Amino acid sequence: MTDATINGRPIRAALYLRVSTGRQAESDLSIPDQRRQADAYCAAKGWQVVSEYLEPGQSATDDRRPEFQRMMDAASERPAPFDVVLVHSFSRFFRDQFQLEFYVRRLAKADVRLVSITQDLGDDPMSNMIRQIMALFDEYQSKENAKHTLRAMNENARQGFWNGALPPIGYRIVAAEQRGAKTKKKLEIDPIHAETVRLIYRLALRGEGDSGPMGLKTITKYLNARDIRTRDGGRWGIAAVHQVLTRTTYIGEHRFNTRDHKTRRPKPETEHAVMAVPLIITEPEWKAVQAHLKSRSPQWTAPRTVSGPTLLTGICFCAACGGAMTLRTGKSGQYRYYTCSTRARQGNTGCGGTTVPMAKLDKAVADHLEDRLLDPRRLTVLLGEVLDRREEYVERRRGHITELRKRAADADAKLVRLYEAIENGVADIGDPALKGRLGELSAIRDQARADSERAAGAVERVGPELTTEKVKAFASAARRRLRNKDGSYRRDHLRAVAQRIEVVGNSEVHIMGTKTELLRTLAAAAGGGTAAGGVPTFEPKWRTRQDSNL
Repeated sequence: MTDATINGRPIRAALYLRVSTGRQAESDLSIPDQRRQADAYCAAKGWQVVSEYLEPGQSATDDRRPEFQRMMDAASERPAPFDVVLVHSFSRFFRDQFQLEFYVRRLAKADVRLVSITQDLGDDPMSNMIRQIMALFDEYQSKENAKHTLRAMNENARQGFWNGALPPIGYRIVAAEQRGAKTKKKLEIDPIHAETVRLIYRLALRGEGDSGPMGLKTITKYLNARDIRTRDGGRWGIAAVHQVLTRTTYIGEHRFNTRDHKTRRPKPETEHAVMAVPLIITEPEWKAVQAHLKSRSPQWTAPRTVSGPTLLTGICFCAACGGAMTLRTGKSGQYRYYTCSTRARQGNTGCGGTTVPMAKLDKAVADHLEDRLLDPRRLTVLLGEVLDRREEYVERRRGHITELRKRAADADAKLVRLYEAIENGVADIGDPALKGRLGELSAIRDQARADSERAAGAVERVGPELTTEKVKAFASAARRRLRNKDGSYRRDHLRAVAQRIEVVGNSEVHIMGTKTELLRTLAAAAGGGTAAGGVPTFEPKWRTRQDSNL
């Protein structure tokens, strides 16, 4: 091998060209210069350029770079399609000293060298040490640059100027002033989309007409049903509506630097930079919406509030139109009725639904539940098929848990053997294939453990075994506790066995519920995780998308 050939053939070079930002890539100056110098360097050395990997607008602080990974995959082929990776400087390859050395060693195992045009070093120990020192300085410089850039962007925001990216819906970017060659930009209200923002706040506070405040899901449905689109022309989602309702931007305080750009973890409020923008919503309105969201959050309030003024509020509906049956009074509160809310707002033209005396409907529903649904023999028949399916489910889950635990144990045993081989010098930890196998086994073990724990949790949530005796005991206790000592009804216990009441007319009522919900209540009562009488206690449930309880 000479400086120009290997085994009589020219040395093959792969060029890796990179700039850090999209703006640098758009200006199209740095990359052509890197390519020109690389071509001249290869021509002077007598090397043959066989491939080029171009990475525009990618940081060198990590390896999440598509072209970089494509190049490393190519270098791992047998035989490698090139002999050297040529870069303008080591900082083009990596700005992290540990990662740089890791990938240099990966290349070395494939008989590929990393060569810098401006930092030409050899392969001896002294050259390796110099390269590592240079890499440490590059890493330090990168972190210092990031710190100073963030500080400048924070100050730019505090002065009321926009740092970039898409503005929140309801605003648009406009040129504010010229400072030398740089155009400073600000946000101004977008009159079209600002009306959408105001509408969302109105719906959250007052609803439509007399409907009352709307929740996130109802607002989302309202906007999509009326073809009110997002700024990009898409349909609304719950997360997008939640973001609009919680942004301080709309009261004139846009917050910058709220999250770490790598980990996405929230930063303390002391690090936020507050940028003044024109307000779309008044501060009292914004605070009222926050209080409303908090009051509806599962973290603070049960999904069904149990302290309402009426027994059937929230579960009683008109069969004719589907509207809620709401409380109406007569003679200064002397008489109380359930009446169709649609009919109450719009009259007979809106709905021909009926009005029922509250005491009459409450008694009819409670008596039916006591005498029919909570009869132990009827409950046993009603839930017989569900109980059988439940036992089959538990048995299948337990078998699945056993298989998952065995898979985790097998993967762990293989990992132990590999670690022993490394300690005894039988295997080389730097081998890419070995590192890949270690990662694969670790992933299999961790996933199997997580899946088994999740499956075990599902079995535990199913609750204890239910027998005929427990069903009878539950029915007897529920019937006793459905009424208070004074003869009034207990709203929470009624809701444990009935989820929807539909009033068809003055003489017909449909009581609906699910066997699953009834079984859940029964299982909770048998397991002791209940309020008095077998009604499950409330535990906050987090929405999987984390859109309404961040």
